[in-house]
Amino acid sequence: MNEQQHAPVSVDEMAHAFEEEAGPVDLSPYAVEDWVNMAIFWTMAACVFLQFFTRYALNNSLAWTEEIAANCLVVLVFLGSVMCVRMARHISVDMLYRFLPHRIGRALELLVDFIVIGFFAYTTWLMWRYIGIVGNERMVTVNLPRGYVFYTVFGAFALMLVRSVQNFIKDMINEKTVREQASETGVQGI
Repeated sequence: MNEQQHAPVSVDEMAHAFEEEAGPVDLSPYAVEDWVNMAIFWTMAACVFLQFFTRYALNNSLAWTEEIAANCLVVLVFLGSVMCVRMARHISVDMLYRFLPHRIGRALELLVDFIVIGFFAYTTWLMWRYIGIVGNERMVTVNLPRGYVFYTVFGAFALMLVRSVQNFIKDMINEKTVREQASETGVQGI
């Protein structure tokens, strides 16, 4: 058997191993929608905790916490999608790009960008129509219009459209596409 020899490490050395300088934190990859998303996440977490606490500790749950948490989750999903569009992090099948010649792969990426723009434009328009039909309905436990949630989803689709147009423009003018830049540099924000 091949036994590995490790250098002896004292308890003091292990304790001080985590004292390295981490360096400055880079917040530049984050946009406004990311910070709004974080605030909504913590609002949802607070509602879920309040629901748990009132149900199991006080044995008298607050009904509105479930509805607010569910609506926060809806907004969180769609605003998170905006971040994924901006950072080119949505799931995609990129195996084909690896085997095609560079020029054909780039043309295919531009075609996909164009299709994505069309999709987000269409879904933004559909959401606008949907708000016109059911935007005045009231929430069940909280006497607020559901339109508040629908308008945030509409705004998220509009932002996804804007971010996809920005990515398309970057793909047109830069040597490398947004996806290539993100995969090569490891930078998660664009």
